[in-house]
Amino acid sequence: MCAGFLKRFFGKKPHVVYSPPPPSISHGAGMQIPEYKNKPYFIVASVEMGNTTTKCILTGTSLETGACYVINKTVSMSRDVRPPKPGEQIFGKTLDGTELTRESVTELVRDTLIQCHREAKLDIKNDLDFVVRSTGVVAAMDSPDQVGDFVIALANGCLDAGVPPRKMTPPMSIDNLPPKLREHSYADKLVFTGAVAGVVPPIGSTGVEMVANEMEGELAMAGIKEGAKWTPVDCRNPCISLDFGTTLDGRITGDVLHDADNPFAKTIGNFCGLAGAIPDAIIRGTGLVQERTGTALDIFGEGMGGGSFSLGGHKKVISEYVDLCHEHIDIRIVPPDRKRFGRVPVYADVAEESGVALIGCDCGINGNETDSLKKIGAEIYEKYRLPVVTEIIDRVCAGMALRMIDVCVERNLVPENASIGFTGRAAISGKKPEYILEGIIERELFADPVDHLVFVDDGLARGAALMGRCMNSLGKPKNPLGGVRGGGCIMGKRIKIGR
Repeated sequence: MCAGFLKRFFGKKPHVVYSPPPPSISHGAGMQIPEYKNKPYFIVASVEMGNTTTKCILTGTSLETGACYVINKTVSMSRDVRPPKPGEQIFGKTLDGTELTRESVTELVRDTLIQCHREAKLDIKNDLDFVVRSTGVVAAMDSPDQVGDFVIALANGCLDAGVPPRKMTPPMSIDNLPPKLREHSYADKLVFTGAVAGVVPPIGSTGVEMVANEMEGELAMAGIKEGAKWTPVDCRNPCISLDFGTTLDGRITGDVLHDADNPFAKTIGNFCGLAGAIPDAIIRGTGLVQERTGTALDIFGEGMGGGSFSLGGHKKVISEYVDLCHEHIDIRIVPPDRKRFGRVPVYADVAEESGVALIGCDCGINGNETDSLKKIGAEIYEKYRLPVVTEIIDRVCAGMALRMIDVCVERNLVPENASIGFTGRAAISGKKPEYILEGIIERELFADPVDHLVFVDDGLARGAALMGRCMNSLGKPKNPLGGVRGGGCIMGKRIKIGR
């Protein structure tokens, strides 16, 4: 029996976090009541409209333990948004070309939000505490600042669903919080300065954001930090967070000295470009999904189903096709003269001037070689069928992740005390986590790589829950998310700064 076979079954396994259901309280024979109905919980709705899916994910954070649970998830395909009506102005498109108007986005968000609460048997006005909106639909925008128009459409959808405006903004004081939150909030001692999970956002020398999906990167980073709490991994600063949704986003945070007066880490890197759009292009070549709007989700879903154990005879073929796909994938520091990278609007010149590493992933130039990936997918499927396509997709996505880490290493952005976290379907599904862990082990970046690597589901929703907690100063000093790896809570320093 070969060593490789034994390694496959008995080698180190990555930490992959999937949300357990919220705890229930027993009320007599056979009666189970969700804990969030009886105990103090902070309930947040994450409203996300991406290029592939539109989601409303309800999370509940126990104010007693700080544990965050997914209460309900309502998902629809963004391609199913209603078409523009006469007189409506098209202000954006998804990556597959689906046209969007402010009215159509508002209606889709409204209906998704209402449906999610109805399924969970929760009332928007009485049970919901906070709403966070985000979008990855940036392909048809001319500059990063246009994201604001889209977020307004998302906000209108929330308002139409019955969300009070005060549940979308930080409270002015602790007296503005609902009574159930006041005893758990530190809003009377702290001021929300914009830092989420102990990290301040990057602002360029011109005062503008450097990448269109900046907020998604912030939420993904926060969500990965929160998800890591379910594992032994201490994913506090410094960290590298990557969100492999249809588009790529994420952040790199700097280290902070334990005795530093300012406890907040700076954002020293950003990610942008294409991620899940790469496997989507390969799978469209198979003919198993719609040619223009089909995605890998249609075939594989978001689960852990991966490559078969019987692919050994195709090992060389798989390696050759993976290399062929990567010939069309461009991963590097975004040149300062680029206004888009991977179809995402960027201010690369501002990033360079500000000393922020902007790492991009593209397919050709702004996705113009995705048809080449479709042809490769068609050839693989015709010759070797779906199991080999699946394995190649997992290997290609893992290779993308590792190439991005290599760029970080080249720029000295991965210190020995760093943690690396992934979320998004193109990084946490199938066997991608195992292959990424293998690559991290081979690179010898850490003494114990498993202790520095985590994969988290629903990163944006978890991040929304954490952002809501930060805005309302609902911290847990005994189980902190801010601060540095191995360090203590930074609450004392924050209070001192506030004075």
